[in-house]
Amino acid sequence: MPILIFADGASSGNPGPGGWGSIIVLPEGEVIELGGREAHTTNNRMELMGVIAALRKIAAVPGEVQVLTDSVYVIRGITEWRWAWSKRQWKTAEGGDVANTDLWKDLIRVVSARGKENPIEWGFVRGHVGVPGNERVDEIAVAFSKGKHPALYQGPLMQYGIAIHDIPENTNVPDSARQPRAAKPAAFSYVSVVNGVPMRHATWPECEARVKGRPAAKFKRTASASDEASILDSWGFKVSQIK
Repeated sequence: MPILIFADGASSGNPGPGGWGSIIVLPEGEVIELGGREAHTTNNRMELMGVIAALRKIAAVPGEVQVLTDSVYVIRGITEWRWAWSKRQWKTAEGGDVANTDLWKDLIRVVSARGKENPIEWGFVRGHVGVPGNERVDEIAVAFSKGKHPALYQGPLMQYGIAIHDIPENTNVPDSARQPRAAKPAAFSYVSVVNGVPMRHATWPECEARVKGRPAAKFKRTASASDEASILDSWGFKVSQIK
């Protein structure tokens, strides 16, 4: 099993106060949450910082890594654009300076240091659609951007109240905006558990409003009635118990 990383960034204003968040899940079953803040920054800088901080944290940990982010900018930059930037001495095709060059160079260094024997897989998860790991790093990043200091978890995966391995099957980077995207199947429901009470929600915003800011809450998108029943059963509940 690879080391799993979720990372996100946020800014209140662009530029403005910003924050970043990361979650690291080690193969032996330890979870480490990270987060930080800058007083004057941009969303893209915070997206980069979330990934850089997580990779620095595991610099001495060998093994494959899966990085999941909702930033196409980060993924395309590190897997595609950086070669041309470097060849042009960190200039854009139009001759201007590449934005965030300092952080791009930092990211390249931590990625290169892992070498081919510790490969990194880059995956995309769409933001604000109920992917638990992405929702949590967004919560951390937004909190820091607003000057708050959220409690960051470090401890056993078994005691982590977030379904961190609930990851979409397709984590490919979306095609160009000019390419039509396939419509995402509608959810059957969203289910949550807060303080031992299960509940069904018709929409993600309803579910999000209940679980936001509750580190021990559980929540998940369901695809069908049987899927809903299976998820609830894995949490120790029956469909008849939900409200």
